[in-house]
Amino acid sequence: MNWSEKRICVTGGAGFLGTHLIKELRTRGATDIFIPKIEDYDLVDPAAINRMLADSNPDVIIHLAAHVGGIGANREHPAEFFYDNLMMGVQLMHQAYLSGVEKFVAIGTVCAYPKFTPVPFKEDDLWDGYPEETNAPYGLAKKMLLVQSQAYREQYGFNSIFLLPVNLYGPGDNFDPRSSHVIPALIRKCIEARESGSDHIVVWGDGSPTREFIYVKDAARGIALATECYNESLPVNLGSGFEISIKDLAEKIARMTGFEGDLVWDTSKPNGQPRRALDTSRAREKFGFEAQTDFDEGLQQTIDWYLKTSEVIH
Repeated sequence: MNWSEKRICVTGGAGFLGTHLIKELRTRGATDIFIPKIEDYDLVDPAAINRMLADSNPDVIIHLAAHVGGIGANREHPAEFFYDNLMMGVQLMHQAYLSGVEKFVAIGTVCAYPKFTPVPFKEDDLWDGYPEETNAPYGLAKKMLLVQSQAYREQYGFNSIFLLPVNLYGPGDNFDPRSSHVIPALIRKCIEARESGSDHIVVWGDGSPTREFIYVKDAARGIALATECYNESLPVNLGSGFEISIKDLAEKIARMTGFEGDLVWDTSKPNGQPRRALDTSRAREKFGFEAQTDFDEGLQQTIDWYLKTSEVIH
């Protein structure tokens, strides 16, 4: 793909992953990138989708936009997360096909995997059970884009692909305690506790679940590579191949942020999925992607970014 000759529309391009992806696309030569802002285009509304397509006239759509949050947000807004993500994705892909878009890149979620998927998660296991209950509505809404992508390729020859990134982290992440994921939530809690002189922080669950995380710049490179080189219907995991328990993660973040108090585990709160780690061999075989960022190095960059931009400190 010659990026300099393509008009690219990146939904969610102003968000956490989106801002890193835009930088990655520019380094690859893309010059004509349209970033629809939510204030201008509510992609749940079909009329807004059609207006966006008319305004951007894209050759390629990379659909990152999502209504998303951590366990707490998923428990409070299951209906919204299901409806908004399903309507955005399904209508956008359909209108992209009708408009003659050359390629559609759908970004799924690791939450689409069944609750008790054998570890590491292989793409072929996606349909072997129901997702973990707290994020099932979100995960299933996103997984419908895989069904749509495969059906549209089969019937219409429409070139769409489906990628499954594991949990992201990095500079620019969402640190709002009401909706943040585990890494930014722990960084903020530890730094605020250290600054206020508190002797403990409360962490959800019992610390036993494991998670895999991918540094946001690695994920952006993986998406760009797949957009450039991958044109098949099989879903593809994007991960780092590194798994860590929430207990070890919390202790590591406490150490790196200089918080010396206790970690108090609130076992009345849900753990989420017991284990989460991906088999990343398909991404390597199909488009040569491997994550490069060391986890400690990525965490340090994330902590540094938060300290630099946080109003908590200043």
